[in-house]
Amino acid sequence: MTVAELQTICHTHAGITEEIKWDDHLCFCMGEKIFLVTSPDSFPVSATFKARGEEFEELLAQTGFTAHRYLGRHQWVHLDDIRRLDAARWQHYIGESYQLIVAKLPARVRKALSA
Repeated sequence: MTVAELQTICHTHAGITEEIKWDDHLCFCMGEKIFLVTSPDSFPVSATFKARGEEFEELLAQTGFTAHRYLGRHQWVHLDDIRRLDAARWQHYIGESYQLIVAKLPARVRKALSA
């Protein structure tokens, strides 16, 4: 996987914006809330995303995954190399992260998405 392929997957969802934060992190946002963070300038390229409770523990048991240093208590995982996952798994995890973030958005923002 590449950052460009992750961008393509992210943009299959409604209302996505991209922002550079913390100098060199490409963040994918929905309603100004981040659901995926990548580090395209580092090698290997890493990523961080929110996982569902049951998947969070499963991911941590896999090579390359750790609980995010600051957001791990909120079930955000850090993957040390985006190439560890294939496109189908990225579609799943990006979709899950997106849905978890959308669920926390204000009702007016969610309503605008469905329009």
